[in-house]
Amino acid sequence: MPGMSDWILITGGSRGIGAATARRCAAVGWDVAINYAQDGPAAGALAAELRASGRRALTCRADVADAAQVAAMFTALDAAGGRLAGLVNNAGIVAPAARLDAMTPERWRRLFDVNVIGTLLCCQQAARRMSTARGGAGGAIVNISSRAAEFGSAGIYVDYAATKGAVDTLTRGLARELIAEGIRVNGVRPGVIDTDIHSASGMDAAGAVAGIPIQRLGRPEEIAEAIVWLLGDAASYTVGAMLDVAGGR
Repeated sequence: MPGMSDWILITGGSRGIGAATARRCAAVGWDVAINYAQDGPAAGALAAELRASGRRALTCRADVADAAQVAAMFTALDAAGGRLAGLVNNAGIVAPAARLDAMTPERWRRLFDVNVIGTLLCCQQAARRMSTARGGAGGAIVNISSRAAEFGSAGIYVDYAATKGAVDTLTRGLARELIAEGIRVNGVRPGVIDTDIHSASGMDAAGAVAGIPIQRLGRPEEIAEAIVWLLGDAASYTVGAMLDVAGGR
């Protein structure tokens, strides 16, 4: 169960899956730090909502691909008091749908910087604070991947799928590296979820329903439930797992 002043840091937390996770974390008793890169008003409104529910909430502007900004974000959380109990690596980007032969190296670098390097940087900072070998009290990390990591997203964004494949491998390896120091690392692979990330790629999310056995898009709240379960004590024996929440896809 969450303790007094236990923080959960959620990257990309101002909207979509991140915002749904922030609300669910607050509902079960955690204080929430909301990272955002651009949408300050949305992050601020969400923080006000969580405070009105009786929880502490902090907004942290940082580009997770920038090591200095990530370090500053964690330092700001330290200054807020309490302990970091969990990290949700939710920040991620896509690019317009394209075949590999039409993509640019600049596009690839930005995708890998945010989706992979950003996850590594945040995991590093969290591990330094949570590790029992460094005087921490343990904790949980949940990395948000995608079913694209297994399907490959041919003709849409194979580069995005590749970044999520890297996140899967990181999750499994880091889980084994950190569990002896009291840190559980797991991942969630959402399917096609009803958020605005699809409009950024030009993907026809509604058209994708035909390929989903449950015959509908997922809801951010459904992914949040899986994330919060992995963060909590109910998942105490779950280490290095990749939980697919994808309607059977």
